[in-house]
Amino acid sequence: MLQEQPVALSFRPNSFRRRSMETGVDRDDRGWTQLHIKAREGDLKAVKELLDQGADVNALACGPKSKGMTPLHLAAKGGHIEVMDLLLERGANMEARTSGACGWTPLHAAAKERKREAVKFLVGNGAFLPDDITDSRFNPPVQYCHGLEWAYEERKKLSEDTSLSCGDTSCSSAN
Repeated sequence: MLQEQPVALSFRPNSFRRRSMETGVDRDDRGWTQLHIKAREGDLKAVKELLDQGADVNALACGPKSKGMTPLHLAAKGGHIEVMDLLLERGANMEARTSGACGWTPLHAAAKERKREAVKFLVGNGAFLPDDITDSRFNPPVQYCHGLEWAYEERKKLSEDTSLSCGDTSCSSAN
C-alpha cells in the first residue's frame, strides 16, 4: 500500500526568508506566508494541508507591493475557484481590503486580472458592490480595474435570476 507523501512546501528559489518576531510565521521577500504562495499557485492540496495545520486563513501579506493581501486575494488573482471556495469555507474574509489608497478586495483583484469566473464566483457568494461602479469610496478607479464591469453584470444577472420564480410549468415575476 502506498503511503501519501506530505506536500513539499518551499519558498521561491533565491528569495530570502524571515521569521516574523510577532507571529513566528516564515515569510518570503514579498511578505507572503506559505498559504499565500500556495493559494496564488492554486495548489488546493497544499492549501488544505496548511489550513489543517492551523495556518491563518486571513493572514495579511506585509511586503511593499502586496501589503494587506490575503490568501483569498491571491487565489482570486489567479482565478483558482476551488482554492477560493476552500478559503471561504474556512472563514476567509471576502471583504478584506489591501492597504493603501484603493483598498482592493479579492473581487477587485480578480477583476483586475480579468478572471471572469472568479469574479462570478465572488459575486455569487455575496461580495459587496456599491450601486455605482464609479463610487471611489469602495471601488478603485475603473481604468485600473477593467474587469469590474463584469462584477456588475453578474450582480444584475443574479438579481434577475432571483426575481423569477419558476414552477413546474411556468415562470413568473416575483414582484
